[in-house]
Amino acid sequence: MINSNVFDYINVLQKTADAAWQRNQVIGNNIANVDTPGYKRKDIDFESQLSIALGESRYETVDSKVAHLSSTELKPRVYTDAANFSYRIDGNNVDIDTENVELAANQLKYQGLITGINQEFANLKMVIK
Repeated sequence: MINSNVFDYINVLQKTADAAWQRNQVIGNNIANVDTPGYKRKDIDFESQLSIALGESRYETVDSKVAHLSSTELKPRVYTDAANFSYRIDGNNVDIDTENVELAANQLKYQGLITGINQEFANLKMVIK
């Protein structure tokens, strides 16, 4: 990550895009294991960590909060979702329809993040000119 205030938002967008990319991989793994007996679906927790990191100080501006975010605070965490729950007798808890919806929603989020990163670089390019 680049250490300059100019890139604060870009760095946060990059970490969020990385987490969305990782979530795509996790969802793809869930889909691949839809027929694996005993498999439990996995997911990524990133948004709650970002929300906590941004919400720690009530009296700061968003710019200040983003500037003080540490890259070590923002790490996606893979977890097993509803480990004690199963849709089927074989112990698998993956619902293919739910996974496909989650995958489509996450792909839209990722595309939006990439668009945001591109816009931030376009703004920097405009300022430099």
